[in-house]
Amino acid sequence: MDCNNVFAPRGAKAEVEEGLAFAPKFDADGLIPALAMDAVTREPLMLAYMNAESLRRTVAIGEAVYWSRSRQEFWHKGATSGHTQRIVEIRTDCDQDALILMVEQVGAGACHTGRNSCFYRKVVASSHDATAKLEWIGPGKSFDPAEVYGKP
Repeated sequence: MDCNNVFAPRGAKAEVEEGLAFAPKFDADGLIPALAMDAVTREPLMLAYMNAESLRRTVAIGEAVYWSRSRQEFWHKGATSGHTQRIVEIRTDCDQDALILMVEQVGAGACHTGRNSCFYRKVVASSHDATAKLEWIGPGKSFDPAEVYGKP
């Protein structure tokens, strides 16, 4: 399917920022960042990328489909794990170059590490010097990735 016919053409800045036509702006690699957030708790779950076809598929089936930059293939979230993301709402920012997917996370978690969210650590500044470190946040693992993905 030709994705150019699915989305509106990018018009003038005022049209993009104030109009109602969905005209996503993909980067030089043809990608747009998509932050998946829990539709109820508003907790960030994961950040991934979409190309025009994966975004078209997401809209068409109502479940998140991403573009895997490392594998160079479509990634229907949950196809392997069963931990799908049902789309509740898709939001775009003012210039339409970033997306937020408000999702119902179905299954034990969104992160391949076995956690509900990929954002399970926070950055904290040291009170003694200019360094930063990470601290754990959240409840820990919600599933065993070795069982789900069959990899140690």
